Amino acid sequence: MSDSHSPSSHRTVESAAGPREWLGLAVLTLPTLLLAMDVTVLYLAVPHLTADLRPTGIEQLWIADIYGFMIAGFLITMGTVGDRVGRRRLLMFGASGFAAASVLAAFATSPLQLILARALLGIAGATLMPSTLALISNMFRDAGQRTMAIGVWATCMSAGMAAGPIIGGVMLESFWWGSVFLLAVPIMALLLATAPALLPEYRDADAGGIDVPSVLLSLLTILPLVFGIKKAAETGISALPLVSILVGFVFGRAFVRRQRTLESPLMELRLFGNPTFRAALFILLFGLGTVGGSYLFITQYLQLVRGLTPLTAGLWLLPPAGALILSSTLTPIIVRRTPPRFVIAAALALATSGYLTLAFVDAVGGLPLLIAGFVLVYAGISPLMVLGTDLVIGTTPPERAGSAAAMSETGMEFGVATGIAVLGVVGTAVYRSEMSAAALPNMPAAAQDSLAAADAAAADLPPILGDAVLAAARAAFTNGLNLTALVCGATTAVLAVVTLRSLRTVADSETSR
Repeated sequence: MSDSHSPSSHRTVESAAGPREWLGLAVLTLPTLLLAMDVTVLYLAVPHLTADLRPTGIEQLWIADIYGFMIAGFLITMGTVGDRVGRRRLLMFGASGFAAASVLAAFATSPLQLILARALLGIAGATLMPSTLALISNMFRDAGQRTMAIGVWATCMSAGMAAGPIIGGVMLESFWWGSVFLLAVPIMALLLATAPALLPEYRDADAGGIDVPSVLLSLLTILPLVFGIKKAAETGISALPLVSILVGFVFGRAFVRRQRTLESPLMELRLFGNPTFRAALFILLFGLGTVGGSYLFITQYLQLVRGLTPLTAGLWLLPPAGALILSSTLTPIIVRRTPPRFVIAAALALATSGYLTLAFVDAVGGLPLLIAGFVLVYAGISPLMVLGTDLVIGTTPPERAGSAAAMSETGMEFGVATGIAVLGVVGTAVYRSEMSAAALPNMPAAAQDSLAAADAAAADLPPILGDAVLAAARAAFTNGLNLTALVCGATTAVLAVVTLRSLRTVADSETSR
């Protein structure tokens, strides 16, 4: 297969994938597994690296957040770069950079060095996900095979999220905190060794150069938006996050205007003219938003309400992760006989039932109900990830696959960040209202801010008062979880209706099996 393919050749030849493509898919699962694991292992390592490097509160926030900022900021740019320079080339470049930055992070001797390493990891990570999805779309031109391949991709992402806490917990019990970053080195080395033989190169031979002002405008749009959303989740609605979001919208308007004037834009806005593409992005954005927000509450419930260690909490999350993996595996099989819109709508209805289950969790004996509800949520969200991504990629011209994959990933990043922010504000409002109503004598003011603050403050109180503060805080937090679950359930129920209406005919015809 040649290194460069013209758009016309892709449109006229729709051959089934062979052994090389399926082996290539195995290679593409490597960065997917790694990036999913990387989301969870850092949170386990934070107490250890904090004790070693002693970062300030601000430095600790940047260590945690800079990775996500850089990924979100560079996804659009890197997706388009892959369309122009070659998707395999960009994937290998990103893998090399990710391995090098991982070593830098593992042996960091100061908070500033670790923040820099995490930023480089984010930039390198932004090259990997669009490249994997774009290559899948090019390697699997048959619609049924492409859905199966994206199902495998989503399954590996789920497996990585499930394995992250377990592997990270085991490594942190045996080695120093930097060992969790070194997991990337052998994985990326294997990718670099096998990619040239198993992954073909694809690029758009007719694409123009990269418009640098567009790159800058995209960063000035996305970074303030993500920062503002995350800040709102941490501190509530205030001047700083609102101004940051406003700045992002101003630069976003300028970015869109510039794209409309360019012959080879950084973001191909004409893709939004396809109703299936537009609807799939919308459903992914809001569907992943519910998961992002609820996952935050569930992990805090396990550790702060139930008092579980990170490793034990990770083990309790294995059943939901298993449901996610199973659902990802079955989705491509089910969609062979059932139109995608019906599968997505039914899956969203299943997720709605899961959220309604979470709405009845209590602070004392609610652990089995919590896990059961989250199993239903994950089983329902997985088909949305598989088929939503498939619809975005499958309705895009092959020469724009990298750009489309970047938009899909960016939409999911924004969805998760927005879900955390919005649901975090809702949950915090409930918590503070409940704690104010509790009116316990001599309650520390900090205990009314968050459950984590109440947990820390209770340790300095007399046992009887400390227990009373903790009981009130745990009940207030759980009530916040219940309300956010209801909000998520209402959202997924609405999305199910939107799916049936917006994907009525176009999605069925374009992805017919």
